[in-house]
Amino acid sequence: MSFNTIPILDLSRSQHGSTKPAFLADLRRALLQVGFLYISNTDVNQSLVNDVINNGKAFFDLPDEAKLAIQMKNAPSFLGYSKLGNEITAHRTDFREQIDLSTPHPLPSPTAPLYHNLLSPNQWPDPSILPTFRPTFESYITVMSRLATRFTSLIAEALDLPPTAFDRFFDAEQQHKLKIVKYPDISQLGLEDTKAPGQGVGPHKDSMLTSYLLQASPHRGLQAQNLAGEWIDCPPIPGTLVVAIGQGLEALTHGVCASTTHRVLSPAAGEGPRFSIPFFQGVSYDATFESVEVPLWVREKKARLGERRDGVEFTFEKGRWAHLGEATLWNRCKSHGDVAERWYPEIWAEIQGVQKGASGIADEGNKEDAAAEGGGLGRPLEGAKDAAIEAY
Repeated sequence: MSFNTIPILDLSRSQHGSTKPAFLADLRRALLQVGFLYISNTDVNQSLVNDVINNGKAFFDLPDEAKLAIQMKNAPSFLGYSKLGNEITAHRTDFREQIDLSTPHPLPSPTAPLYHNLLSPNQWPDPSILPTFRPTFESYITVMSRLATRFTSLIAEALDLPPTAFDRFFDAEQQHKLKIVKYPDISQLGLEDTKAPGQGVGPHKDSMLTSYLLQASPHRGLQAQNLAGEWIDCPPIPGTLVVAIGQGLEALTHGVCASTTHRVLSPAAGEGPRFSIPFFQGVSYDATFESVEVPLWVREKKARLGERRDGVEFTFEKGRWAHLGEATLWNRCKSHGDVAERWYPEIWAEIQGVQKGASGIADEGNKEDAAAEGGGLGRPLEGAKDAAIEAY
């Protein structure tokens, strides 16, 4: 069964015994059939949300030198500012600029695993220029961390598991992440064809447990891909957050909660920039690839829906990595080559080797296609894969 709309769940229904069973049934359908949903009545204070949006937009009005002073490649943590066109998804440039933040952590010890570099302090804009930016986003990350923990317990209950079923996969001081993203409209990108859709961010899946997107402007552009391969719009709905299931949850549930491919199209010419503020619930980087035992009746219900097929690589492939942190670090290096080249040259060289090999296979396949079709452009390599990233 394929979906053609994104479900909207009223989170307040989970707080009352008379409505909670129906809420959990609706959540289970969303988890098994869609992997993408809106939640309303989240109890996140609207005043805080307004401050988050205003401070987020104000960041992009800073002069370039102020933003570049905290650019991502300054540190091996993949936290900080990325300028327009500095990230790759699905082998194409993403037309967005952004700043990545996380829950606060000290620098890791010299003997810690390499992937612990992801646990590091934030790079904050100058407080003399944006005095309310840091306290606003620290407050929002705290509030969203509580919401994500609460929602994860509801996911467990929807799968007929104890509400604490996923607790063992979190650190005592769990890192969660947040992005503030600006997507310029297509007229601002310097492209020859301003009528063709621009790639705000290409088709991908989020890599961790769950994501909570605040659509911070009225622009459309976010789309989720259904089982038939069709793109379904996820327009902004005031008072809601968009929840995406990440590949971490897919791994922990043996595919019962499948992560859904999604993308963002650049705003059309003249519409102005789209703003987006996604929060990403993390999982312990030290976690291994164990999973929870989802009850048989839930797994059978999932099996009857059929398999989801797409060209996005499953990040947490069992047997490839010893810890989830290793997969996450590889993923970040693949998306941010400038950081990888500076801080992780061995990983970056390996990624380039893999990509070069894949490109060679694709080129050879295209030549064969062209010959078979009497010349022409050929088709892209069927099943070509790209790593999941944290986007929107």
